[in-house]
Amino acid sequence: MKTQNQKAWFFVLPVLFLVAFNALIPMMTVVNYSVQETFGNNVFFFEGLRWFEELLASERFHAALGRQFLFTAIILAIEIPLGIVIALAMPRKGVWVSVCLVLMALPMLIPWNVVGSMWNIFTLPKIGMLGYFMNDVLGVPYDMTQQPVSAWVTIIVMDVWHWTSLVVLLCYAGLVSIPDAYYQAAKIDGATPFKVFRYIQLPKMKQVLTIAILLRFMDSFNIYTEPFVLTGGGPGNSTTLLSIDLVKIALGQFDLGPAAAMSLIYFAITLLVSWLFYTLMTKDDAQ
Repeated sequence: MKTQNQKAWFFVLPVLFLVAFNALIPMMTVVNYSVQETFGNNVFFFEGLRWFEELLASERFHAALGRQFLFTAIILAIEIPLGIVIALAMPRKGVWVSVCLVLMALPMLIPWNVVGSMWNIFTLPKIGMLGYFMNDVLGVPYDMTQQPVSAWVTIIVMDVWHWTSLVVLLCYAGLVSIPDAYYQAAKIDGATPFKVFRYIQLPKMKQVLTIAILLRFMDSFNIYTEPFVLTGGGPGNSTTLLSIDLVKIALGQFDLGPAAAMSLIYFAITLLVSWLFYTLMTKDDAQ
């Protein structure tokens, strides 16, 4: 009987310990704050589960969570199909492959705070190119600083511009890995382009699509920098996502207990929904 060599674990264990240390220490600090109250000077008062109970009954928390889920649902509904379509349209051979890949990667190379600043300047109603074009050229009322609908459209378009490329590159990687023999067999059978997509391309992209959906869900559900720089959560609270509201509570109001409790609930929701996504998309693979 052949024995397995387990020496590779000696190379992996240091990384696991380092990641666990960097994750567990902040997590335990958050757990500690979530059951206590403090007014500074390292003086704490034990509160038990009070902050969790108040948050789960809070309309403010429910509204911010609802906006967060709505934003993520819209982002996934747009970016996943759009990324697949663009990946299908990209060339498989020739010099244009490199050109397309570079163009797709460019938006992801821009730092998040710079993206928010760019779109803020671009969409301002008086000095921004888009604001001027919408209001003065097309005559369409557009002011993300005053109109909630305009603000929502702006942050959605901004995220689609910034992150659809990730879905495109993952899907493209799945497409180029399909052997030509599959397409030749489909051509012999007289399969239509839709059937080629349905029975050859889509199944072969399933693994990368799972990764794309999980990454885009986690990133969009925890997004903070871009919408905060762009709208600051306004106008009013219309774009105050759960991540923005969490920072307002922690740093703006210095309510560390409720903020810590919200962080743990936020983390639990992200973990649960990610697990559901993964389970649903891989359930057929286990059979």
